[in-house]
Amino acid sequence: MQQISTVRKAKEMGATVAPLLVSNLLLALVFAALPLAASAPADEPAKAAETAAEGQQIEEKDADAIKLAEEWGIEVTSIRLSTHDHMIDYRFRVLDAEKAAELFKRQIKPNLVHQETGKVLAVPETAKLGPLRNSNTPQAGRIYWMFFGNAGKLVEAGDKVTVVIGDFRVENLVVE
Repeated sequence: MQQISTVRKAKEMGATVAPLLVSNLLLALVFAALPLAASAPADEPAKAAETAAEGQQIEEKDADAIKLAEEWGIEVTSIRLSTHDHMIDYRFRVLDAEKAAELFKRQIKPNLVHQETGKVLAVPETAKLGPLRNSNTPQAGRIYWMFFGNAGKLVEAGDKVTVVIGDFRVENLVVE
């Protein structure tokens, strides 16, 4: 409303409206940009620290992935909720079949530990199919799977879990 009255006054005084509108628009843009410019330097250290922390997490994940590949001959491809969050689908690629063979032994029962609560989830076993996991002879380059029961939907997306299969242990997996 104030801008309309300014335009009317300008017309009464014989001034053209266009220069006033342009000057008002430029002033508005300048004032709108001021708070952003003032806060930018304060945000830069926080962003730099966040970027450094993300870089460190990536390096740690890379180191864990290398260790997993060297020791067990696998790489984790995913861990995600499945079947309306009642199961957790864990998938991994075999890089070295000899090293990974231990993970496929039927006598060794896999478990998933919910890190927040410490609760242990097992691989469900059905009467017709048996345990919901691969126990065939592993082949390099193939992706294998196993399901863990998630009774009561204990594990949610974003939670950290640990997969344990005998001596094999991979920690801090974030569920998708």
